[in-house]
Order: sequence, then structure tokens, then C-alpha cells
Amino acid sequence: MTINPVLLASGLSRIYQQADTQLSVLEGISLQVNQGEKLAIVGVSGSGKTTLLNLLGGLDDPNSGSVEVCGRDWSIQSTSARAAWRNQHVGFVYQFHHLLGEFSALENVALPCLIGGASVAAARDRASKLLARVGLGERLNHQPAALSGGERQRVAIARALVTEPSVVLMDEPTGNLDPYTAASILDLLDELNTSLGICFVVVTHDPAIAARMDRTVKLENGTLADITHA
Repeated sequence: MTINPVLLASGLSRIYQQADTQLSVLEGISLQVNQGEKLAIVGVSGSGKTTLLNLLGGLDDPNSGSVEVCGRDWSIQSTSARAAWRNQHVGFVYQFHHLLGEFSALENVALPCLIGGASVAAARDRASKLLARVGLGERLNHQPAALSGGERQRVAIARALVTEPSVVLMDEPTGNLDPYTAASILDLLDELNTSLGICFVVVTHDPAIAARMDRTVKLENGTLADITHA
């Protein structure tokens, strides 16, 4: 049976120029993520995990190598085409939720649908159903300032999932949460992964989070190595 990867990175390198010095962060990284897979990327602070995540999501470009999402290479797309493909296929969740403070939870979650061309009614309907699914059906009209940290992160997760993307990229998604709330977020991700078949790529320094994933890779000295779960 042929496996069509959702995410395929080949030979990625990323170099930053600092004054007269070149800093090599990533060196020839290759990675494949298939439909429904949950992957953890671990590594010490400053190892390049966020840089790698930005390359995978097409937010930054490598110095060499390529990234394909659902068979389409980021590098051959125009800025507008890349944005449209990202809106359709890639969701992002960050350690800091980056919600729009003047918008309600419902408006924050509906925004990607509106950007993708959905009607206001359709976007609000999808957003309200997903917020109910993540346990916030009674908080639709609350702005971020009126929500707890865990609730804000649930809104951010709903926003990332509302277009039912092929893959969600998560950068330390539970880093600012207490252990109980973090566990509930991970339970939610497991349920959504099972029910929707969405891939999750989670950057984390927490071994407990990595253990919840199907597979873990470690980023060290600019390269990736597989870690076998016990």
C-alpha cells in the first residue's frame, strides 16, 4: 500500500548571519509525517525546534532543501498561494496563544474560515460547534481577557482546527499551563486526532508530552534522531 505523507521535509538546512559569523541551526534534516500521526520534536532550548517548525509550516524558507505539505512544495508557490494552502492544510498553536484581544472566542476561531472564503454564517457555525467540542460552548462571546489560561489555549486549539487542516504544528502548547490543565489539553488532542485524523507535530521539552505521541525525534546539533518509546 502506498503511503502519501502529509508532511515531507528533505535535506533542510537553515543558516543565520550574525555580523561576520554564519550560525548553522539546521543541517540536512529530513522528516516524514503521515496521516493521523502524532510526532513530538524534543531538544534543549536553542536547538532550533521553533526554526524547524516555521520551515515546516512555510513561515520561513530554508537555505537548502524542501518541504512539501500534501504534495505541494512551499518553495514553488507565490506568497498568496502559500497563504491559501497554509489556511487549508496547516494549523498553528503556540505556547502563547496569540488570540486577538478585541475579538470574542467565537470571532477568533471563525477568522481562519473567513480568510478561507467561508460566509460569516458558515464560519460562525463551524466555530461555535468546535468551541462546544473543546468545552467552551458557554464562553463563545468572552474576549481572551475574560478567559483562564487553559480556556485561552483551548480557543487557540479550536482556531487551529476549525478549517480541519491536514496537520497542526504546536510549539510548547502546554508550556504555560498547570499540570491538570495541560493534561486535559493533551486528552483533547488525542480525541481530536482519533476522530478527525489530523496529524500533530508537537515541539516540546516535556518528556511526559512526548510520551503521549506516536513517535519522538530529537533535534540536537542541527540534526534529527529517532527516539524509540518504551
